[in-house]
Amino acid sequence: MPHINAAAALQICVLLSALPAQYFISRWYGTDSAQRIQITERLIIASWSSFTKSCLSRDAWADRLKLWLSKTRTCLNAGLLILHFRNWYYGEKKTKIGDSEAETHSYFAESTHVRSPKPEYIQFSVGQVIGHKRFGYSGVIVGWDVKAIAPEEWLQHKYPPAKQGLKDTPHYRILINKANGYGKSTAYVPEEEITIIMGVEVVHHPDMKAYFSGYDGSKYIMQPWLKKIYPHD
Repeated sequence: MPHINAAAALQICVLLSALPAQYFISRWYGTDSAQRIQITERLIIASWSSFTKSCLSRDAWADRLKLWLSKTRTCLNAGLLILHFRNWYYGEKKTKIGDSEAETHSYFAESTHVRSPKPEYIQFSVGQVIGHKRFGYSGVIVGWDVKAIAPEEWLQHKYPPAKQGLKDTPHYRILINKANGYGKSTAYVPEEEITIIMGVEVVHHPDMKAYFSGYDGSKYIMQPWLKKIYPHD
């Protein structure tokens, strides 16, 4: 229910003070009772008329209701604006974090973007068994990049100034055979450091079934999801 404003309260006070006002009126205009009654009636009628116009009028209540609704709408709009800004800010922040995570997972030939067409200078294919020329371990290729895609810190450590050129050559992600014997389960190496092992070579690695469904005598057969990424391998 709308509250009574200061003007209405003042009018009520004036109405209630009609009788005390009569005393002062009588002192001012004399003691004639008819005159006092007439003046008092006029005062009461004027006060009542003003009170009804301000507090009992339908139009007055409608105006107060409009004012109240206007203030309420303003508060709601402000609240919605704050809510939208909050959602935008945190949503944007979350999106940026998600993009950062996606970039992290695209390192080391883990990106899921389709490698098509396949450049002619990419010599090896996913599923081929390889041997490392310097370290001697064997493994199977599970992904490749046309050049090294890795954190800058890793690249600086991996490739000192004398080997900077290797960063721009094809790189392969390898599941290392009998990984426990080498202290790590995967490797990311440039093309010049590996060679293909011909013939049957069984690769033992806990993630083999996630990437491959079998072996066809020359290389491992990619799972459907991996084949979509490397359709030409």
